[in-house]
Amino acid sequence: MVNSDDERAGEAYLLVPKCSKVQLNGKEKVSSPTQEVDVDIVQKTIGVFGRWHIFVCLIIFLVKFPVAWHQLSIVFVAAPVDFYCVNNSTEKCSSNCTNYVYDMSVFKSTIATEWDLVCDKTYLVNFAQTVTMLGILCGNMVFGYLSDRFGRRNPLVLAVVIQAASGLAAALSPWFSLFLVMRFLAALATGGTMVTSFVLIMEILGTEWRTVIGVLYQIPFNLGHLLLPLIGYYVRDWRYFQAIISAPSLALIVYYWILPESPRWQLATGNKEGAIATMRRAAKANQLPIDKIEQDITLYLEHKESKASPQAKGNILDLVRTPTIRMYTIAIGFNWLVCGLCFFGVSQYIGQLGGNIFVNVAISAVIQVPSTIFACYATKAWGRKKTLIVADVMSGVAILLIAAVPAHTPWAKTLLSSIGMFGLALSFPTVYIYSGELFPTVLRNIGVGASSMCARIGSMVAPFVAALGATEPWIPPLVFGAVPLVGAVLCLKLPETLDCKLPDTIEEAERYNVKRSEEGVVGDVTEMS
Repeated sequence: MVNSDDERAGEAYLLVPKCSKVQLNGKEKVSSPTQEVDVDIVQKTIGVFGRWHIFVCLIIFLVKFPVAWHQLSIVFVAAPVDFYCVNNSTEKCSSNCTNYVYDMSVFKSTIATEWDLVCDKTYLVNFAQTVTMLGILCGNMVFGYLSDRFGRRNPLVLAVVIQAASGLAAALSPWFSLFLVMRFLAALATGGTMVTSFVLIMEILGTEWRTVIGVLYQIPFNLGHLLLPLIGYYVRDWRYFQAIISAPSLALIVYYWILPESPRWQLATGNKEGAIATMRRAAKANQLPIDKIEQDITLYLEHKESKASPQAKGNILDLVRTPTIRMYTIAIGFNWLVCGLCFFGVSQYIGQLGGNIFVNVAISAVIQVPSTIFACYATKAWGRKKTLIVADVMSGVAILLIAAVPAHTPWAKTLLSSIGMFGLALSFPTVYIYSGELFPTVLRNIGVGASSMCARIGSMVAPFVAALGATEPWIPPLVFGAVPLVGAVLCLKLPETLDCKLPDTIEEAERYNVKRSEEGVVGDVTEMS
């Protein structure tokens, strides 16, 4: 996006004649007579993608494995088991039955067998998953705020510490109530690692690599999902299972010593010495010159102070205070809702392909892998906006058609469900990248956190919508199919962000939107860069 005057300090820029072309990040851009083509000082100093970037991305990718495990572990922790009353002459859910015998042929122990969560207590199993999604929702918001206030690294370290401690405590919980509390804290920390790690990656990468790395960021989650049924197959006791998926987070405490702070955040908050130190280490690792880094950053901050009025740190109210950011919040937030509501709802159709719980979960995970890989191509070739619209339309139409499929053709429902899941899995990495690029630096964590919160709300509602199938079979496909189509319509109000410089301030985003409206430009990449 075109920077405002107070954000141009210390950056190299050119005033070019009408229709002249300039090189920016290796690409030719056509500029107007008064347009200044700004060079991102972070990208200029540490490069777009080098050894330092690869190292940081790889170690951050590791955090996505526990994210998948904690978010989806309820499938095995609370796996359904057959049971009957000790007194065979009594109905198993009769008030006269006080003791139960469980079928241990598949699982040795689950939270249902541990605390007799059957019959009138069955709802507590579903409540455990609701607590998980609520915890992730809260974590997105709490750690989004913390990382905007205190940096990206320290809150991420705090999150993995809480994730490991509470996850292991859940495995040792003697009471179901304590298990719920520990599960909520583990989920809260998981939500924190999700939003903070993604924003840190987006802020260190050059524009040319944000698309590919932003999508590949989802692959570790897919791999974690694939490993889950493998772990569950060999570990049939829920306590050992919970401990195994929680213990690896202890190793991530090393982030405190090896993970750098976001130089973009340091610059945005005026931390000159920290930014200089971070960018020197990065430039040195990438084999780039470091002699002029301190001079460039000094000029940047001096010019910023002389031209700009003091910038307050963003808060959640800023997401709805101005018209452009408000539209971004509504449109991207609703698309996150689509991902959460429909992804988990349609997963129930995939889960009905066979009777083996391990195969079912594996199939659900495998479907996501090719979709995520395809997202690497689509988000770069088509752009974020078109990719998200195509994904929404594909999933919406496919799921709607399920309602029209005759009951005697289950293969057709399976095929349509798979197409719908493919589209929804394509939406997830796309909306991740899109939301990370739409919001300015001062609001990025809060914006991504608030948007991701909508996905958690959707995931909590999904089981209730799916349950309506017992009343009318056509209701779930209608809801799960219509919602993505509404999301596609809302996308029309968003600009394209492919290969664009990340906005730093709210004023910058608002100013571009006004200019875009005046010129009749809709998401034109050359105008935003």
